[in-house]
Amino acid sequence: MYYQRSITDCWTQISEQFPVLLLTGPRQVGKTTFLQHICEKDRTYVTLDDPAVRMLANDDPALFFQRFKPPLLIDEIQYCPALLPYIKMIVDTEKKQGAFWLTGSQQFQMMKGISETLAGRIAIINLLGFSNRERRKLKLDVEPFLPDERILNQRREQADIVELVDVYKDIWLGGFPALIAGRVKNRDVFYSSYLQTYLQRDIRDLTQVGSETTFLRFLKICAARTGQLLNLSELARDADISVNTAKNWLGILQASFQIFLLQPYHSNLTKRLIKSPKLYFLDTGLCAYLTEWSSPETMEAGAMAGAIFETYVLTEILKSWWHRAKQLPQLYYYRSKDGQEIDFLFVQNQAFYPVEVKKSATPARRWIQTFASLDRFNLKPANGGVICLCKQLLPISQNHYAIPVWLL
Repeated sequence: MYYQRSITDCWTQISEQFPVLLLTGPRQVGKTTFLQHICEKDRTYVTLDDPAVRMLANDDPALFFQRFKPPLLIDEIQYCPALLPYIKMIVDTEKKQGAFWLTGSQQFQMMKGISETLAGRIAIINLLGFSNRERRKLKLDVEPFLPDERILNQRREQADIVELVDVYKDIWLGGFPALIAGRVKNRDVFYSSYLQTYLQRDIRDLTQVGSETTFLRFLKICAARTGQLLNLSELARDADISVNTAKNWLGILQASFQIFLLQPYHSNLTKRLIKSPKLYFLDTGLCAYLTEWSSPETMEAGAMAGAIFETYVLTEILKSWWHRAKQLPQLYYYRSKDGQEIDFLFVQNQAFYPVEVKKSATPARRWIQTFASLDRFNLKPANGGVICLCKQLLPISQNHYAIPVWLL
C-alpha cells in the first residue's frame, strides 16, 4: 500500500522551475519509492547502488550520459560526484527544467560538490520518515507548524485525536515506511538490519572508523542523550574515545541524517546564554531501539519518556517544514545560566514564537512563565504555545495556547 507524501505537489511545482532536484535524507525513508511513484513514463531510473552502473559512471561519465539520457532519476548520487560537472554541462546546454532528479543519503559529501558545480541550478529538499499526518493519511497540503492561531486552526480541520498510548506506539515504532506500511513485521529485526547496513555502507564511505563496535557504542550513548545538552567531554569519556573523535563522529551522524543539533539562541545583548547545542535523534524508533526499550509501555513509564517525547515533537516540526519544501525558520532553544528555559524558539519576521513541550494533559499557566524572559531581547513577541497531550486546542493566555501533539 502506497502512502502519499506531503511533498508531492511541492516537488512537481519545483521540478518546473529548476533543471536539477536533489532529494536528501537517511536511508530507507522512501526517497526512491516516492520519486518512482510520481515519475513520468519517459523518465529513466538508474541507481548507483548497482556496481556495474557505478563503475561506468566513475570511469566514463560521458559514456554514462550517452547511455542514460535525461529526463533521468539517479539514485544515490553521492557514490559518483564525478557526474555533477557533466550534469551542469547538460543542463546549461539543453536548458530544460526537471531534467535530473537525484537522491542521496549523505549530506556533507554531496553538498561540497553541488555547491561547486550546480549552484543556482539545483533545488535541495530533505525527506525524513513518515510524519504523523502521512502515517494517518490526513490532509497533507497544510502550512508548516508555527504556534500561530490561524495555522493551528487550519491543521485542526482534519486531524485525529491521538491518545497517550498511541503517541508512544508511534514513537517506539519510528517513522520508517517499511514498518508503518507493514512490509516488515518485526521491528527489532528491521532496526538491527538497518544498523548493520548503516555501519557497513555509510560509515565506511564517510570516514575511516577504526572500530565499528566502538562507533555503535558511541551511537547508543548519543541515543541515550537525545533531547539533552551536548557535552562533548562526557560523550567522549563514556564512549572511551578522544574529544576530537567524538566531534568527528557527531559530524558523521549529522551527515547521514541520524541526528539534529539544535543551537541555542544568542544575542549580543547578553552573555548569559549557554552555548552548547542540544542533540536530537531524527527517528525516535531507532533511538528507542538503541536505548533498548522493549515496548512502548516501558518507554512511556521510563526515565527517557519526557526526552523522547520532546524528540518526537522536534522531528514532527522539522517534517512539517521539510516535507512541504519550505525553508525552516531560525529555530533555537533558549536556556540562560539562571535557569530560564524554553524548549524551542522560532524567530521569523523579527518576532519570537516560543514553544514548550510537556508530557502532560492538563494545561497550566506556569508552563508559559519562562516566555517573559524573552522581553530582554530586541524582538517583538508573537504567539507561543505548549505542545502537550491535551485533547483540544486551548488558550492559556491571550497569545499562548495549549497545543495537542496530534496537531503536528
